[in-house]
Amino acid sequence: MWLKPEEVLLKNALKLWVTQKSSCYFILQRRRGHGEGGGRLTGRLVGALDAVLDSNARVAPFRILLQVPGSQVYSPIACGATLEEINQHWDWLEQNLLHTLSVFDNKDDIASFVKGKVKALIAEETSSRLAEQEEEPEKFREALVKFEARFNFPEAEKLVTYYSCCCWKGRVPRQGWLYLSINHLCFYSFFLGKELKLVVPWVDIQKLERTSNVFLTDTIRITTQNKERDFSMFLNLDEVFKVMEQLADVTLRRLLDNEVFDLDPDLQEPSQITKRDLEARAQNEFFRAFFRLPRKEKLHAVVDCSLWTPFSRCHTAGRMFASDSYICFASREDGCCKIVLPLREVVSIEKMEDTSLLPHPIIVSIRSKVAFQFIELRDRDSLVEALLARLKQVHANHPVHYDTSAGDDMASLVFHSTSMCSDHRFGDLEMMSSQNSKESEKEKSPLLHPDALVTAFQQSGSQNPDSRMSREQIKISLWNDHFVEYGRTVCMFRTEKIRKLVAMGIPESLRGRLWLLFSDAVTDLASHPGYYGNLVEESLGKCCLVTEEIERDLHRSLPEHPAFQNETGIAALRRVLTAYAHRNPKIGYCQSMNILTSVLLLYAKEEEAFWLLVAVCERMLPDYFNHRVIGAQVDQSVFEELIKGHLPELAEHMNDLSALASVSLSWFLTLFLSIMPLESAVNVVDCFFYDGIKAIFQLGLAVLEANAEDLCSSKDDGQALMILSRFLDHIKNEDSPGPPVGSHHAFFSDDQEPYPVTDISDLIRDSYEKFGDQSVEQIEHLRYKHRIRVLQGHEDTTKQNVLRVVIPEVSILPEDLEELYDLFKREHMMSCYWEQPRPMASRHDPSRPYAEQYRIDARQFAHLFQLVSPWTCGAHTEILAERTFRLLDDNMDQLIEFKAFVSCLDIMYNGEMNEKIKLLYRLHIPPALTENDRDSQSPLKNPLLSTSRPLVFGKPNGDAVDYQKQLKQMIKDLAKEKDKTEKELPKMSQREFIQFCKTLYSMFHEDPEENDLYQAIATVTTLLLQIGEVGQRSSSSGSCSQECGEELRASAPSPEDSVFADTGKTPQDSQAFPEAAEGDWTVSLEHILASLLTEQSLVNFFEKPRDMKSKLENAKINQYNLKTFEMSHQSQSELKLSNL
Repeated sequence: MWLKPEEVLLKNALKLWVTQKSSCYFILQRRRGHGEGGGRLTGRLVGALDAVLDSNARVAPFRILLQVPGSQVYSPIACGATLEEINQHWDWLEQNLLHTLSVFDNKDDIASFVKGKVKALIAEETSSRLAEQEEEPEKFREALVKFEARFNFPEAEKLVTYYSCCCWKGRVPRQGWLYLSINHLCFYSFFLGKELKLVVPWVDIQKLERTSNVFLTDTIRITTQNKERDFSMFLNLDEVFKVMEQLADVTLRRLLDNEVFDLDPDLQEPSQITKRDLEARAQNEFFRAFFRLPRKEKLHAVVDCSLWTPFSRCHTAGRMFASDSYICFASREDGCCKIVLPLREVVSIEKMEDTSLLPHPIIVSIRSKVAFQFIELRDRDSLVEALLARLKQVHANHPVHYDTSAGDDMASLVFHSTSMCSDHRFGDLEMMSSQNSKESEKEKSPLLHPDALVTAFQQSGSQNPDSRMSREQIKISLWNDHFVEYGRTVCMFRTEKIRKLVAMGIPESLRGRLWLLFSDAVTDLASHPGYYGNLVEESLGKCCLVTEEIERDLHRSLPEHPAFQNETGIAALRRVLTAYAHRNPKIGYCQSMNILTSVLLLYAKEEEAFWLLVAVCERMLPDYFNHRVIGAQVDQSVFEELIKGHLPELAEHMNDLSALASVSLSWFLTLFLSIMPLESAVNVVDCFFYDGIKAIFQLGLAVLEANAEDLCSSKDDGQALMILSRFLDHIKNEDSPGPPVGSHHAFFSDDQEPYPVTDISDLIRDSYEKFGDQSVEQIEHLRYKHRIRVLQGHEDTTKQNVLRVVIPEVSILPEDLEELYDLFKREHMMSCYWEQPRPMASRHDPSRPYAEQYRIDARQFAHLFQLVSPWTCGAHTEILAERTFRLLDDNMDQLIEFKAFVSCLDIMYNGEMNEKIKLLYRLHIPPALTENDRDSQSPLKNPLLSTSRPLVFGKPNGDAVDYQKQLKQMIKDLAKEKDKTEKELPKMSQREFIQFCKTLYSMFHEDPEENDLYQAIATVTTLLLQIGEVGQRSSSSGSCSQECGEELRASAPSPEDSVFADTGKTPQDSQAFPEAAEGDWTVSLEHILASLLTEQSLVNFFEKPRDMKSKLENAKINQYNLKTFEMSHQSQSELKLSNL
């Protein structure tokens, strides 16, 4: 165990300890009297001393000391009871610390670094032990307090776990603590007087991988848009990486991949995510992928045990997996044995007598009179109790009626099930529904085709039909022999032998049935009687976009096969595709589903084909058939990495593997059906139903390896494409009983020179022999890794498309626009992190057009406005942000897009003065300004002190300036150009004008020219009040000349006169200008613009260039702080945002 470092003098301990190993910085010592073969007196004395001491005072026989070169002081950092234990600590130090210490120049720094690292390891070990005991870990609470204090997140940011580690800054490691929360990866270090804080949102991580650097063999590298960060020296790096992998996957899928978010209920409540939940989720994902079970299947127990395997006449060691509806078993040796027992097939689960030869046994009996014996089960009683409870529940949901009149002498059973709706007969197995059930089903769905299409449209082979049929009969015989020994139902023993039979190609008469068993679609079929027929009835006759797409593709589905050259096959295909789209509208219909379904219909009955399609789309190829085909792209990316690992020369020649990836997309989406002759491609589908996506990966590698030499000599991507197309088109199946079906995808059918033919069986055999070493667990880890890359690639595409549309329309620099987009997206994300979704706020929806994928509501806009707008108005800023949002929200859906946001900012930063004034003007008239505006306590509800203001003002130097002539001329000039403007804005009322003035006063606060600006705006405001007064009188009397003359004769007041009314005036003053009169008082945009142009200081203010970069830098730093401030004050009725 690790020890808290305490200084000791080594010279006093030399007589009690013997040095076993040493390095520059560490010494491993053994206590005298322990492990010595001889009988030296010193060793005996020390051994006797240790023996008589109280157990609490005894000293561990092995220890490791930290030694700093040149110092006589040593520090014990680890001890052990055995040599093996202490050697594990020594190896850890050599691998993780020894090479690192050379970067320090100061020996005191070395001592401080090592001691800090050991203390952190001790704390982590303590935390892990407490967590394992399922107690409330005190250390975790302490870590949580530190996490909240150091990073100041809202309470909604839940800490999941924490680890001691080092973060590398160049060649220097910084010892500290890594905190993993539901939305962020955080690191804190305080080392040698320097504090370091890192906060990385999971959604910003573009790559998460294990790598190595110059000093360490194993590190975790986090890659974001601009930086790479390495973390190392974990106590258990495997555990840390798995937790990080899970957290990144959960968060990215929850926030960025909303198409499949609803399908995984474990992700819907992030505040409930714990480290244990993440580990359970990883185990669930592996379980479902390994046995290819439904996504809703939840794993309850994983138990080490042994299974009696009659074919090998022994017990095979492995693990039992118990879930909602299944009992599964997998041997420890990969490929040795695997079984899947649907609880629906289970008759009984019983405990047997415990013996020395059969410890803790249970017997699981299934309908086909086969019993599976499991032994060496820990906690057998509670396991059996839980299994029986789930068995009872499954049988209650799907009752089964048995018929004991079985006529077979083999261990098979004829049973009648109320949930079976079609015959399933192959070999000696017979599974049928009752006659009444069958007849009622026919009456209910008379349109369904009763048989597989290949039986109705069977063609005889044109070349050597007898030899082909004899090969087919040999295969059938081999399969029947296999059924006798290994079982013939979904509960059969799945071994390497059956994999070899599948690789040879399944006989056509058994193909559809075995597809049903291998995919376990037979269980879905049996569990949902009448479901498909009801779907067909509900979906028939409905017309929508999906049905139009299906109709368009019906005649493109295997047009070369006679089954789809007439209405029988086309109608069956239409019903299956339409029914599935009706069942799963989230997927609906995706191109390539038609080709796959066509092949399923050839070898399975219509209803069976439907459930096979369900199995493929919803569990065997997850996320393949949706709007963005994320699953297929992830597997393409995994395929690229496999190419680099298995075919490095080819990968090196083709620097950009994206060309191969684009070619291989159809391999994954159609399982080679669209690019290989049908009689060969169905053998690939056989392997796929047995081995899952692994079969497609390894076959793809085999295809590339067979063409590696030609591909390496190809000059461009087009030539590489032709090489692969020619090869795939010439893959034949000599064992197929039917004639070759021409491929309409052939590119070189008219070649003069013959091209060598490849047999599909040879190609599949090579794929298993050369590339069959990939395990399900490895593939799942690669999928985690590459899903991050694919989702971030889609995010980058969205960003680039939005920017491409916006850049031509604004004057903001492209690099500044990128940063604005990142701020805009982060604001949206922060609300997803910590707030309950509001009715108007929509989650990120990748199915929407690029510009509409990220939108923000009024509160989010107010945050961004405060951070990046140059028009900061103190406490008035929030009110101005609300009005700006209402102005930009054209469709009144309470959300705005990025384009509207930057268009507004572009005017504020880069617009001409008249554009800025026009924007301000629009912000103070409806719809931006409303009757219920938050600034209701301002002077706008009160009348002005007086609207009788002169058009002649005294200047500080005593001169008088007459603005009347200037103003009249400006108004005339603007009136001439009025027709040229796009649309005349409504005039501003007195109430709106007061708000306009207040905004201007607020904008000038803390400006260097504040006094001059206040003086100028007072002048302009008074001038505009006179214009409104003149207009009001003109509208009532029809003449303005007399009033103007009277105004000119009025005395000139001081420039310091207040523009606003005194709110403490008497009621009599309030009646001077009733509301009716106020409604007639108006000024226009032209009046305001012309008046503002008369004051140079105002012109300078609005034409002064604004620095956006400094605002953006400040916003990046303060965006989180502003959000946290709001979250901490969200209980207040009115939030006051401070200036940055």
